[in-house]
Amino acid sequence: MTVADGAFVRALETVLRDLRAQCSVRPDVREPEDDYPGFILYAPDGSGQGVYGVGLAEVADGVQDWAVEALWGEGKPAVWPECPAHPDSHPLGAAIVEEVAVWVCPKEGEVPVYRIGELPPRDANR
Repeated sequence: MTVADGAFVRALETVLRDLRAQCSVRPDVREPEDDYPGFILYAPDGSGQGVYGVGLAEVADGVQDWAVEALWGEGKPAVWPECPAHPDSHPLGAAIVEEVAVWVCPKEGEVPVYRIGELPPRDANR
């Protein structure tokens, strides 16, 4: 896979849509200068983390790792995306359920909550 891999780029764009909907920290997305197969997401503090994957749920998992670290670095609650059924408790997790990439509640036995790419804006949850 290369950075120009269309499926990866579409997956990243889909997950970044969710990030914009419900995360207060925005990444600076850059192509790597070496042969890294994905993109590097940089936090406001300058730290960077690589994100790559072969499927939507795998890319979502990588972006979620970045978001949790970036939120923590900003002194904010390190929970993204927040589970609407259990606020201030735990994040949703990325999974494949019935061949669909979804955000699931891990406390509810992997019950799908939203499709990845379809998180509502934060205000819509409250």
